[in-house]
Amino acid sequence: MVFSPAFRPATSHAALGTDFYDEVSAATFPAQRIRFRNDRWAARVGLEGLTDAEWIAHFARFEPLPGSFPQPLALRYHGHQFGSYNPDLGDGRGFLFAQLYDTDGRLLDLATKGSGRTPWSRGGDGKLTLNGGIREVLATEMLEALGVNTSKSFSLIETGEALQRGDEPSPTRASVLVRLGHSHVRIGTFQRLLALDETSNIERLLDYTIATYMPEVQAATVAGRAVAFLQAVGGKVARMGAQWMVAGFVHAVLNTDNINVNGESFDYGPWRFLPTYDPGFTAAYFDHTSRYAYGEQPGVLLWNLTRLAECLLPLAPQADLEQALAEFAPAFRRAFVEQSLRRLGVAARGDERDDDLVHAFWGFLASSQAPFEQVIFDCYGGTARLDKAVHGPVGHVYATDAFAPVRSAFADASPAEGLRLDHAYFAGATPCTMLHDEVETILGAVDKDDDWSMFEAKITAIRAMGEAYGREAPTNGG
Repeated sequence: MVFSPAFRPATSHAALGTDFYDEVSAATFPAQRIRFRNDRWAARVGLEGLTDAEWIAHFARFEPLPGSFPQPLALRYHGHQFGSYNPDLGDGRGFLFAQLYDTDGRLLDLATKGSGRTPWSRGGDGKLTLNGGIREVLATEMLEALGVNTSKSFSLIETGEALQRGDEPSPTRASVLVRLGHSHVRIGTFQRLLALDETSNIERLLDYTIATYMPEVQAATVAGRAVAFLQAVGGKVARMGAQWMVAGFVHAVLNTDNINVNGESFDYGPWRFLPTYDPGFTAAYFDHTSRYAYGEQPGVLLWNLTRLAECLLPLAPQADLEQALAEFAPAFRRAFVEQSLRRLGVAARGDERDDDLVHAFWGFLASSQAPFEQVIFDCYGGTARLDKAVHGPVGHVYATDAFAPVRSAFADASPAEGLRLDHAYFAGATPCTMLHDEVETILGAVDKDDDWSMFEAKITAIRAMGEAYGREAPTNGG
């Protein structure tokens, strides 16, 4: 077994103690076939030298990685699901398998989805459909390429089982996913401790999270640390939310147990990307009230952060926590402008002209209903590419009065430094997209004919897009 010098295992989470997790064992799978292996990120954590047989041993049979946990840990948490509190959550079909450092020195988790029953399975089988695994790989690869701070799909292995599900034709094929992420401390992790009235453990988790992930958060008192922590989490979550919005991404299940305090997007179920700008666009068929619609996401994130603030009330004054929450809205607005300029490939000037350009651009997207990703692709870098775009698939929209304010705003803007407009990706007429019909076509080919060619071609296309946007060396820091 070959580990590179970059391999640095850890067991940090175990220091919290058994109030925070349960030791569990993985299910035994009848077959193990690698369907996705993320060698780019394996190289960043020192695991690129594993043979396929060794990969399967660690990520399908879950033999421990040397120096990390001898036994997987199913993490404990509660959460609000669609606004209703649920105390019966926790890792019900996954666990924390290992921790290790990447080449930037950040502590990352290898955690599973579909690895079998745990004490928190609530009667379920603890398994993941192959379709669900493929969808998570596609989501994380696309989001990473678009510059969203996201967990990474590290491994997807088909397990040879037939699962019964009520929301897709059954029996359906099974898989086990391993994700690489910058912690799995959730808002729901804190909520469980509040519900159990474990104030000392709230303080313990607070200090662990600060020391491990946010050393920049410093204060002499517990109350000071709690408030500074909430401010830091709010800033990180605001940036994540802004990145979703400019990517046209709808997470669809923004429960408090799905919000990482590091502001890293993770746990992808019925997600979708916008075809056209639509604040009411809802991804999940079961979201009957559109609680988690595209345009509702910033407000829901603040609602979730308010739940985190409630967990810190035993440690800090309410007025101070409310003041920290009040910083979310301006932080989100700043991040939205920053991320919009990044997606459009124009340099920030630090004055009202940035706001004017962003306002004009999003107003045009709303009024024109032009294809979301196509317009961003055409506008990337400003007027230089617009001159070409007028001859493209939606070129007519750039000659309308509705687009005139955008063109005017672009005329006063400069391309951002380091753009790769000579990349082959930008020579094409259309962007790489990940719309619902495309995903369904990929899943259908796998299901009907075991044809993985479209999946593999899409991953190749996404990574080419990521290179063009300068994301070939991504970091979990966003």
